[in-house]
Amino acid sequence: LFLTAMAIHLSLRVAPLDLQQGGNSRIPYVHVPAARMSILVYIATAINTFLILLTKHPLFLRSSGTGTEIGAFFTLLTLVTGGFRGRPMWGTFWVWDARLTSVFISFLIYLGALRFQKLPVEPASISIRAGPIDIPIIKSSVNWWNTSHQPGSISRSGTSIHVPMPIPI
Repeated sequence: LFLTAMAIHLSLRVAPLDLQQGGNSRIPYVHVPAARMSILVYIATAINTFLILLTKHPLFLRSSGTGTEIGAFFTLLTLVTGGFRGRPMWGTFWVWDARLTSVFISFLIYLGALRFQKLPVEPASISIRAGPIDIPIIKSSVNWWNTSHQPGSISRSGTSIHVPMPIPI
């Protein structure tokens, strides 16, 4: 809670507004962490589904179901905030860009897994196990294809944005 409160304070009060974008420059403070969480939760859920196969322990089944719900929420939040961020840039809320499409496919996998959870068989865990191939596609799509989405601003080699801005993210 403390870190969340600090991130909100830093993103709303400390980080400077962009000269050209104004208040729209604050959207990435929600969009980027939501995108990272959707990927991290997906990886954790996929690990849980593999552990279900190995151990048949009900804890992994329960955490996999919860992870699917949380991951679907963060993926939807990523898509919605990305649309609000993209509207001033592209003139529309949605373009069939490589990263947007791959995140949308991840969202469809989550929705399928949520739908399959109600069935007595295990197709939910099958769909979650098949989905991790989408994770590297999401991560690297802006570097592999020249689309309207901007390249990654934060990487292992550094950042291309002003120093006070990545701290809240």
